[in-house]
Amino acid sequence: MASRIRRCSTQKEFEQIIDDFITTGYKVQTRGETNALLVKTKKKDHLKVAILTIWWTFGIGNLIYAFMPAKVEDEVMVKLELKND
Repeated sequence: MASRIRRCSTQKEFEQIIDDFITTGYKVQTRGETNALLVKTKKKDHLKVAILTIWWTFGIGNLIYAFMPAKVEDEVMVKLELKND
């Protein structure tokens, strides 16, 4: 489940919020008609890891590090809650 939930009341606001998060570096993980899960991941520093692991493991450690998934920095669930009058 997302660590934050952002609620909106119109379809236009829903699309605008998603666009705002995408421009700040988030990626859409899942999206439905009334909700979207956006995730921001931490960047990996391969150069630092490569220098340290080549010294001891001949680069095998860096290869393993390359295939490890990036850690999630932040998750946001955007929900569209339409009011029925």
